[in-house]
Amino acid sequence: MEYRNLGRSGLKISALSYGAWVTFGPQMDQQVASECMRRAYDAGVNFFDNAEVYADGAAEEIMGDVLAHSGWDRSSYLVSTKIFWAGSGPNQRGLSRKHIVEGTDAALRRLRLDYVDLVFCHRADLHTPVEETVWAMNHVIASGKALYWGTSEWPADRIVEAVHVARRDHLIPPTMEQPQYSMLHRERVEKEYLPLYDGAGLGTTIWSPLAGGLLTGKYNEGIPAGSRGDLEGYEWLRSRYTGEKARGHIATVRMLAPVAAELGCTLAQLAIAWCLANPHVSTVITGASRPEQVTENMAAMEVLGRLSPDVLERIEEILGNRPDPEHDWRS
Repeated sequence: MEYRNLGRSGLKISALSYGAWVTFGPQMDQQVASECMRRAYDAGVNFFDNAEVYADGAAEEIMGDVLAHSGWDRSSYLVSTKIFWAGSGPNQRGLSRKHIVEGTDAALRRLRLDYVDLVFCHRADLHTPVEETVWAMNHVIASGKALYWGTSEWPADRIVEAVHVARRDHLIPPTMEQPQYSMLHRERVEKEYLPLYDGAGLGTTIWSPLAGGLLTGKYNEGIPAGSRGDLEGYEWLRSRYTGEKARGHIATVRMLAPVAAELGCTLAQLAIAWCLANPHVSTVITGASRPEQVTENMAAMEVLGRLSPDVLERIEEILGNRPDPEHDWRS
């Protein structure tokens, strides 16, 4: 396992991490969750991602129970929560000081932890001033309930505003962003956030490196029974796998298959390794509903070393993108 600094901070985070989204609760029970987390930890993963909204809090309860019985030293792993959606009440969602403080406390109870290492603002709240959110996050850290804070899927200009407020008021600025990033979803990480990596020291904990499973090839012939696209409550994901846009993506996946075969890896491993090749990616959050999937995903670290500039250029041609020479991280 490789360990990277989270942005400009001194925190070392495993290049591959393990997240609870979708799988914890709907797709796995406590025993399988424990086996998956243990397999990830044994492979060198030190970051486990979660959120108050995942399975309506059940994902944090499952992870908390696994950690409580793991026997792992607390200093050997990082845990996150994300705050925005906790209920339907007017103060049970958003990024007000009230919800940030109460949401963090509730997450700690479910996780059975004294503190989380990372706390994210799960989306931008257009109804709460950025100043209020920055001050609230500073309070959470000053209270010892979290060590670093960041954002998830925030527009770049709002992150810049948060950094400005923090610097102006001598508060702790956001350290990281959690954006979606994959071969099929690139704009924000590669272009919109580009000035923030050096300017604000921003790190990234990217999610959906497999584009919701599209990049594994398992949706090439439709939505398999029992897959993420078939889950009750996740019907909104199905548009990723059907329709004209999905057909174009599936055609791209089919063209990537020979590249994976030549490298001696699976499509999933190729897609994860491709994300890892971007130096602005601090960690790639992987998901798995079976321990065997964890093992497969972890092997992407070995594939990373096979991604020569020529291979990366070939992938770019398949993806239909020509990198900007001025900002090309592949050369």
